[in-house]
Amino acid sequence: MAILSIVLFSVELFVGSQQISFSQVLSILSEKSNNTPEDFIIKNLRLPRAITSTLAGAGLAVSGLIMQSLFKNGLAGPYVLGISSGSGLGVALLLMTGSAFGFSLNYSFSVVIASSLGSMLVLVLILFISFRVRQAASLLIIGVMIGTFTSAIISVLQFFTDLESLKKFVLWTMGSTTGTSLQQNGTLTIFVLVGILISFVLIKSLNAFLMGEDYAQSLGISIKKIRILSIISVALLAGSITAYCGPIAFVGLAVPHIARHLFKTALHQILLPASLLIGVCLMLFCDIIAQLPGSDYVLPINAVTSLIGAPIVISVILNRNLA
Repeated sequence: MAILSIVLFSVELFVGSQQISFSQVLSILSEKSNNTPEDFIIKNLRLPRAITSTLAGAGLAVSGLIMQSLFKNGLAGPYVLGISSGSGLGVALLLMTGSAFGFSLNYSFSVVIASSLGSMLVLVLILFISFRVRQAASLLIIGVMIGTFTSAIISVLQFFTDLESLKKFVLWTMGSTTGTSLQQNGTLTIFVLVGILISFVLIKSLNAFLMGEDYAQSLGISIKKIRILSIISVALLAGSITAYCGPIAFVGLAVPHIARHLFKTALHQILLPASLLIGVCLMLFCDIIAQLPGSDYVLPINAVTSLIGAPIVISVILNRNLA
């Protein structure tokens, strides 16, 4: 999986409407080529896109595994607690009402800020609720209800907004790994690394959760502490990725199932790194397909991840039930 992810990352640098030879790419990456159109394409478009895809795949896969383990529900994903809806509400408020309040920040930067604030608001609300709710299933239901509530507000905003603002919001919801710079990649890397490090700290506790919360408590594990750390990890991963890429469907839901099917284990010391690498490979592969090599068009990344991810999950579930 590690070798395959390196291969797919390299392929990403060659995919696009402009054909660039292998020797040119090596020359550009080694700083031997400067101030050429090819140099701009590699350093400002394709390299940031490949890095973003790598981070998004790893972060969403790990956050999806944490949610499925925490709630013991195979349908739980990184956005199940309403984080995506919170990000969407922040962006919707910016794009559909921002002009009325005189916002004039850089478009991409303001979208990232709005998305981050929206996801943080939902995170604070979920953390507050987690102190008052004992059962993980109840917290899951509340998260879904928060997502439904924020989606309803977004629908009302969409109904009253103009077509241009509506189009911008719809394009954002389709998800994209393009448009990020190397500087933004650095910020995203910090959030993703912190979220993944927290998830590795949770490995032993998540293994205990497989036997139930009562069993985990008998081992001296604090249920509230693990729940809060899990929520913070998922919020950092899913929230930051959504802020920079928009909501990306199916990766967080599909990858943990693929990892369990391939490695035939429920132990998180194997599933966590496996899901991370599979997520990177799947996201890079989907992004390569989305670029439609040889054409000037780019497909929404959400469409590609769903087209590839849904049949994979269906086949894994069918094989498991038939075995």
